[in-house]
Amino acid sequence: MHTDHQWINSAIDKIEADFQRSADTHLIYLDLPSIAGVDIYLKDESTHPTGSLKHRLARSLFLYAICNGWVGPKTPIIESSSGSTAVSEAYFARLLGLPFIAVIPKSTAQKKIEQIEFYGGKTHLVERSDQIYDESKRLANELNGHYMDQFTYAERATDWRGNNNIANSIFSQMEREVHPIPTWIVMSAGTGGTSATIGRFIRYQKHNTKLCVVDPENSVFHEYYKTGNADLIGESGSKIEGIGRPRVEPSFVPGVIDSMVTIPDTTSVATAHWLEHILGRKVGPSTGTNLFGALQLAVEMKKRNQTGSIVTLLCDSGERYLDSYHNLEWVKENIGDLDTDLKKLSQFEKTGKLD
Repeated sequence: MHTDHQWINSAIDKIEADFQRSADTHLIYLDLPSIAGVDIYLKDESTHPTGSLKHRLARSLFLYAICNGWVGPKTPIIESSSGSTAVSEAYFARLLGLPFIAVIPKSTAQKKIEQIEFYGGKTHLVERSDQIYDESKRLANELNGHYMDQFTYAERATDWRGNNNIANSIFSQMEREVHPIPTWIVMSAGTGGTSATIGRFIRYQKHNTKLCVVDPENSVFHEYYKTGNADLIGESGSKIEGIGRPRVEPSFVPGVIDSMVTIPDTTSVATAHWLEHILGRKVGPSTGTNLFGALQLAVEMKKRNQTGSIVTLLCDSGERYLDSYHNLEWVKENIGDLDTDLKKLSQFEKTGKLD
């Protein structure tokens, strides 16, 4: 345990000063005439200093670990990650002058590995995504370091009651919109921490908003939501980098979720490509998962002659995935043919229908 209050105070000051220098992320309205009356918004988390939603999580995890006495002035930080959390934690480790090692699968986008190293972190590669946990624990023990363990602590490190969390930001930014209280918020789960924060905030603030969590193929979260079986183990990892897990993570809280749906991998990637045509810039694949879930809900609302708003997340930029999800040869080999999904999305633009 670390009880050097001078260092603790200094570390928290540095993190809080960094936060004070940062503006909030944008809320982008998508102009989709085919579903007029149902407004869709993207919370653009790609504009954080480290380029993704995980910047918020990394800040919270460092504050949590420091205040718990787990991290001191020379503590090596080890994290298991699919990339984005590691990029953000490397940033905060450098801010505090701490060594950082990311344990990541070999399949992680090369751009993310370069960003981890840019912030002074090191990468420790493993063959499969299910190997990151034990290897992180081993390294932490070997180096007398701290295993940050986002998959356990994500849901408890963030203050879900308010305190500038992402849910609080969404509702504040929606205040002047036509439908200020969203009918739905749509979120994919990697650790489950963000969906837990949003779901708890909705209940605590007594909003009528519902939370839909979208899951990629080869993830156990949706099946766990349906069955309650916490011992589920997936045979292979998610192909949508950053979301979905091969095991039930401690930070995934099903009780805050109103609906779950699995999105096919080709649909996630196709929707990310289609969104570039709407936004004029590339987004990561998990944003495609999120948006398609939002489009499905919007279509259902239109069928019932409902009006309202739906908010989902733009998790990170597509610039991180130029060699993978935005490389058509790679997509064809690793994900599949996107043509059917792209035609469906093109038709949606004209008719407001997805079937």
